[in-house]
Amino acid sequence: MNIEDIEAEALKLSLEGRAKLAERLLESLEDLSEEENARLWNAEAERRNATWSVSDSARSSAEVFREARKRLR
Repeated sequence: MNIEDIEAEALKLSLEGRAKLAERLLESLEDLSEEENARLWNAEAERRNATWSVSDSARSSAEVFREARKRLR
């Protein structure tokens, strides 16, 4: 059984069942070592940073404001 299968089954639970499962899963994360916790936060920070990378279509704030002022006129 993979994570997608487990997730699909968990979502079939009642509201109370999902809440209880979420609580137990969150409690299981409280037992992480400082090193594991730091590793997970670093991985999350890198994931978030990758989603915010600047693309070729990025515009400067000056361009954005100029366009906004133009549209408001």
